[in-house]
Amino acid sequence: MSSDRHLAPTRPSARLNSVRLNSARVDLGDRHDVSGVTREGAAWLASAGTYPHSTLALWNDRPAAPVVLPCGTAFDVVSAPAIFGRRMLNRLWNEGPGSGPVAAHRGRILLFCAPGTAQRLPVLLRWEEWGTGTPESGRRPAVPPLLCHGTGDAVTVPPPTSGATPDGTAPPGARGRPDSRWLVAPDTRRPWLPGPEILLWACVRAARAAAGSAVRISIFPGTDQDAKVYDVSRRR
Repeated sequence: MSSDRHLAPTRPSARLNSVRLNSARVDLGDRHDVSGVTREGAAWLASAGTYPHSTLALWNDRPAAPVVLPCGTAFDVVSAPAIFGRRMLNRLWNEGPGSGPVAAHRGRILLFCAPGTAQRLPVLLRWEEWGTGTPESGRRPAVPPLLCHGTGDAVTVPPPTSGATPDGTAPPGARGRPDSRWLVAPDTRRPWLPGPEILLWACVRAARAAAGSAVRISIFPGTDQDAKVYDVSRRR
């Protein structure tokens, strides 16, 4: 199949200043702004639903209430396992054009993307022979199972205010971190959203990073920080 060299995304000139970031869980350098969802960002999210005014009224009364919104019109959502999703997000910001809004929800990373991405991304992964799950050959590492939500699907959207402190932890008196929170919060009525080609590029880079980090294995207990690490995969 075709090479993935043509997948490298371009970097919009003003992209890095057009989102707000919760810096607690994702290493994105100095691009941090923990102020969260703006009024314009909330209006964009609500526009995905059938009754946007009702959604905004709910958030006005209960700003910490998550809601379920349909995909396919204002946005699609690609849901990735937490660690792989963070690798994708780091690649998008450190080497690519940045990302659209991103949320963490019950152990997964939700990447908000352009409508139509949910249908197109799995096709591109198969075409480029990356696929998901266990690779059929040892030539390329696998992309873990991705859940692509598009037309006919719905997702739980974090509330504008999660109640979390800037370091990502729950406020005093609360238990643990919020199950649903923004990592990259929407702050405009027309946020930039990545398409399937950009997310394919991020998947490929994240899969390679995951494969590289899994090569070296220590035969000593994890508490022995000074122990020599042996690459047991080199055994014949």
